[in-house]
Amino acid sequence: DVDHIGALPYLYGTLGLDCQIYGTVPVYNMGQMFLYDYYQSKNSSEDFNIFTLDHVDNVFDHFQQMKYSQTLTICPGISVTPYAAGHMIGGTMWKIMKDDEEDIVYAVDFNHKKERHLNGALFNNIIRPSLLITDAYNATFEYKKRRKRDQELISTILETVRQDGNVIIVVDTAGRVLELMQLLEQLWRNTESGLSAYSLALLNHVGYNVVDFAKNMLEWMSDTVTKQFEEQRSYPFHFKHLNLCHSLQELEKIPSPYVLLTSMADLSCGFARNLLAVSAEAKENCIIVTQRTKPDTLASKLLSNAINNTIDITIGKRVPLEGKELEDHFNSVAKKQQEVEKMEVEEEGEETDEEQEDDQALVQRHDVPIPEETHSKKSFFKQHKVYPMFPFHEEKIKWDEYGEFIKHEHFRIEEEPVKEEEMETEKAKPAPVAPAAPTEIPTKCVTSRIKTQVNCKVKFIDFEGRSDGESIKRILAAVLKPRQMVIVHGTPDSSRHLAEFCRDSKDMGVSQIFVPGIGETVDATSERHIYQVKLKDALVTAAKFSRANDAELAWIDAVIDVQLNADKEQVAMLEPLTNKPSHVPVFINEPRLSNLRQTLIKSGIQAEFNGGVLVCNNKVAIRRNASGTIQIEGTVCDDYYKIRSLLYSMYAII
Repeated sequence: DVDHIGALPYLYGTLGLDCQIYGTVPVYNMGQMFLYDYYQSKNSSEDFNIFTLDHVDNVFDHFQQMKYSQTLTICPGISVTPYAAGHMIGGTMWKIMKDDEEDIVYAVDFNHKKERHLNGALFNNIIRPSLLITDAYNATFEYKKRRKRDQELISTILETVRQDGNVIIVVDTAGRVLELMQLLEQLWRNTESGLSAYSLALLNHVGYNVVDFAKNMLEWMSDTVTKQFEEQRSYPFHFKHLNLCHSLQELEKIPSPYVLLTSMADLSCGFARNLLAVSAEAKENCIIVTQRTKPDTLASKLLSNAINNTIDITIGKRVPLEGKELEDHFNSVAKKQQEVEKMEVEEEGEETDEEQEDDQALVQRHDVPIPEETHSKKSFFKQHKVYPMFPFHEEKIKWDEYGEFIKHEHFRIEEEPVKEEEMETEKAKPAPVAPAAPTEIPTKCVTSRIKTQVNCKVKFIDFEGRSDGESIKRILAAVLKPRQMVIVHGTPDSSRHLAEFCRDSKDMGVSQIFVPGIGETVDATSERHIYQVKLKDALVTAAKFSRANDAELAWIDAVIDVQLNADKEQVAMLEPLTNKPSHVPVFINEPRLSNLRQTLIKSGIQAEFNGGVLVCNNKVAIRRNASGTIQIEGTVCDDYYKIRSLLYSMYAII
């Protein structure tokens, strides 16, 4: 969308940014489609010169595609790893590691809930980061449940089409539209829904490419989609009822009433804006907005105004040039062409002068050599004899960015002499008329301001695919628990609300929270008390390592001894202690009770949840208290010790 990649063509095309871009395969494909559609929508309604399609191609030439959980070292000491965000296909939360010690997590617009075409975000690999950059966009927003939301959409569609009205659903180009396409296609395939008698269409400039890319990226989608393909061998994005349209002329061929998915989501440009001007006055029609937009957009104004109000819509369209404007356009094009040809002639003249100078130098260089008698001084050493030689001229080869220049005379085929009888016959035939070369018709953009009476129904049904405010707070307090935070992309009220919650939360333990404004620089540098030391071989051999996730941990008792290495540099060495003190065992890990239940069942122990307590063989109870610690209670028996050992096996004990 615009918030994440909208500025890239301008940065690379106009400002000259030249660096590598890292992202997933779906972002590469769908992001390109979005920018193509955005440019064509803008260019068809105004004189858009912020960037061009060439700038878009230049952006994706710098793109390096990655997969989820793939760690890539971008420079010495710094690596990046993408994880699924669950918001859009290919959407990413980034983990940036520095020296394998400090980790920075960039997680905005994530969604922990599983949807039809996407799995939810998983936070197992980004727990307790040194710095978390997140957003407060939904910090104060509460969503409806998925079932109620879908039911509201279905009832609105049925109510509208049964009154012979059209439903226009404004969505993005290649992101959240996939979820809506899946939902509507399922409804149309269900004969009991009563919608199969009506038309369903998608209208944007790249609709065919979006659907085609979606068919080839099933491994990036939800487990439900993958399972459906593996077991039933059916393509989830092989639509039987969805008609793909790329222009308003193609839409006119679709019988009414219809349900239409079209872009852009904020009604700033594109087909959705043009259709609003002609559909808003009909009472039977309905316009559904699926995303919250900025206050100054047409979609926001449409939602804020009640029905039967008038709104001003500026509509732009391209029309061919005529008369004097067309003549002036051709004159300017011809003038530019003459200037280009003049520059080419001047460059050829300079090259010819250089060749002539080289030829004269070659002739003088290869002239008859000077005889030995003319030398004024004779050297003590024996001189080589100078032999006369014929002049040789090496032709200078011309090159350009495409390679060596081609001389047409080398490839010309000499024509055979034509007999007089054939010449007379050719003269008798009429000369063929050469077809005119097709030329692109120049156009200009014409805008008009229209006062539109909004008589149709306007609804906001949320399909943003982001976690709501309550879920964000739970994830931050119970799962992520960052040491420092930077809150971006939110209103002042929502950012302040989230910052106050994190400061007041006792479970988080966050030291600093930054809420920067636009253009403000934040210094989140923290003092490090981490030093690199070398371990003696005896110390490593004696250590007992326990595995916890991706790391191996061990408890050691040692003393630091500073020594000089071969380069006479001071190196800190750890020497083992002779008298090792005892220590209380440390339990590292946070096992889930659901995973513990599966482990117990596999070991032949009956385990069931009862009011949040895991009851095992009706003898032992396992619960998690408010601080997150797991408690085990029960009678002293063989089952108790067996269950306790299975619980201990899920920890790394050092």
